[in-house]
Amino acid sequence: MQKLIKPMVFVFALLPFAVLVLRIFQNNLGPDPVQELSLETGEWTLRFLIIALAMTPLRRITNQIEFTRHRRMMGLFALFYATAHLLVWTVFVLEFRWFAIAEEILDRPYITVGFIAYLILLALGITSPKFMVRKLGKNWKRLHKLVYLAAILGVLHLLWILRLDIGPAVFYGALTAFLLGYRAWFSLRARRSRASAAQG
Repeated sequence: MQKLIKPMVFVFALLPFAVLVLRIFQNNLGPDPVQELSLETGEWTLRFLIIALAMTPLRRITNQIEFTRHRRMMGLFALFYATAHLLVWTVFVLEFRWFAIAEEILDRPYITVGFIAYLILLALGITSPKFMVRKLGKNWKRLHKLVYLAAILGVLHLLWILRLDIGPAVFYGALTAFLLGYRAWFSLRARRSRASAAQG
């Protein structure tokens, strides 16, 4: 059963993309297909990013190491959907006009924020293999703490895009804030425990 869990998680994570592809072939993306594709891929990026962030707290709360085993895959799927999101914008909105792309990134704050978040996810994806963990040593953990910054920037990016209908962005922001708060609380508790042990 353990051997089946990872493939099942992989298929589950790929399902949203398969549904989007099916909707494209069925011409079922509403009156503005590009906007729909952009929003769907952007939101799935945030969902998988938040799921990846939740893996460690879930492992600590349930004492089930299985959660940690899927953290890397969830993070890579966040990068996958972020890449799809970027490609929708690059291909369908700006049609590979590279100077226009650079101008948009520099001139529009919500695009700047989203692009920075993407670069962070790309760096985390590149350094996720085990040989990179060994190569970077302690710096690997420092680098991968930027995942929280990527999540915050992703929420800001979505908030700017939605403008009026900000419900989803607020929801993802609340989840990110909760996970950040949990991390801060756990780190503080661990630091106090170490201090107490040193004094004892």
